[in-house]
Amino acid sequence: MHVTPKSIGDIKAMKVPRKKKKETKPVYSVNPEKLIFRDLLAADRTALANERTFLAYIRTSLAFIAAGFGLIKFTTEILFFAMGWILIPIGLAILALGIYRFFKIRKVTRDISHEYDIDGKRTINFDEEKDKE
Repeated sequence: MHVTPKSIGDIKAMKVPRKKKKETKPVYSVNPEKLIFRDLLAADRTALANERTFLAYIRTSLAFIAAGFGLIKFTTEILFFAMGWILIPIGLAILALGIYRFFKIRKVTRDISHEYDIDGKRTINFDEEKDKE
């Protein structure tokens, strides 16, 4: 049976069936006890890639900052002088973004890396040893 609304009040009173949202699991929810050796190596590669990316952020931010100081110091035109002052905060923002992303990914992957050996037995976690000191 098809119902046609006759007024705006009828439209508001009609209930439209909604789709239920699927429950989503976090992307990085991993139980380290169920990982196999290949997964542990992948976690190590992820940690190394995170460090490489962080170094790229540092390199890029230093390039922006150096370019900004170079434009300020060695040019006399007002346009280039202004561009120099714009590049310095951009470089600092890139550095802040890199630091934020590095520690965000490191926090996620730290629990997995170097915590279990090939046989699945718990090994020494170097972060815990530092915390005890």
